[in-house]
Amino acid sequence: MRALTLHAGPRARQRLLDGGLRPQEVRVIPAAAGGPKGLVLNPLDRYLFGHWMAGSTHDINLLGASIGAWRMACATLHDADAALAELAEDYITLRYEHAPGKAPTPTAASRSFGDKLEQRLGRRAAEVLASPRYRLHVFTSHGRHLLRRQGRIRTPLGYLGAFISNATSRRALGLWLERVVFSDPRSALPFGTNDFRTRRVELTTENLAPSILASCSIPFWLDAVHDLPGAPRGAYWDGGITDYHLHLDYASMTDGLVLYPHFQSNLVPGWLDKPFKRRQAASPSLDNVLLLSPSAEWVATLPLAKLPDRSDFRRFGDDEAARIATWRRALAESQRLADDFADWVGGASGFEIRPL
Repeated sequence: MRALTLHAGPRARQRLLDGGLRPQEVRVIPAAAGGPKGLVLNPLDRYLFGHWMAGSTHDINLLGASIGAWRMACATLHDADAALAELAEDYITLRYEHAPGKAPTPTAASRSFGDKLEQRLGRRAAEVLASPRYRLHVFTSHGRHLLRRQGRIRTPLGYLGAFISNATSRRALGLWLERVVFSDPRSALPFGTNDFRTRRVELTTENLAPSILASCSIPFWLDAVHDLPGAPRGAYWDGGITDYHLHLDYASMTDGLVLYPHFQSNLVPGWLDKPFKRRQAASPSLDNVLLLSPSAEWVATLPLAKLPDRSDFRRFGDDEAARIATWRRALAESQRLADDFADWVGGASGFEIRPL
């Protein structure tokens, strides 16, 4: 049983069948929102950035929403392997102040999360932005109208409006939230932006850690981040609301491939699109994408027969030791994803490149 599955758009699949994958062909690496699910990609991230791509010299755009933004920021550091290993340990063991039997308040969760991001990335923001090869792009969701500021009444009402609008069409979600990408100024956005209301803001040492915190700020779980330096005023929330799995117009790229390590084999455009199966189908915009994801058979071998996810906080309650042990075991088992990828790029047989 292989842990890793390969899915590709038509253009990417043909190129891979003709000659395999080489680091110099990769131009973009996206990293989705998804909270703890992203932990299973950590060994694969460490292999990609710490080893396989280490010898390449061309520019590579790294796109991240929520935990994906944290992952990709770590990948830009000169000690990417160590930084990514540290991320996994931080994510698994981070404790949020809370009363026994109660969930942490959004303010407490934001404080713990923000302190950790400042410690790990804020102090190294200049290093991120000076990366010789990697160009980081952090996705956030910027509130409009009722969602311009967080409030006890206006936030629930605003997200109700967003849900109803999105049910009509994905573009209608732009009435309530817009995609704001905090972007390395040395590179243009490597995707088309006609699909959704989009703004680009220069990524700086002042807004790097706050923008990643905003990108991780799940509504009602964490507080919105307001008035980020150099950006339009207002409330910024999790980038996954507008771009859950970064289903973007990659086909507008003129050359190269998109290498997408993901925790599932389909892409959900926005978090509110999860109920709409039609919106999760492959599209022509993924023509040049190679998607790496865990096989269902391998996932069934993990603790609880699933990926780690936010439901585990409720499942384990105050038994943090049991949750931590479960997540650490899933992380250890995930080394198989990295091993399978190394086998495939090394020419091993037994891998099928399936259509997206």
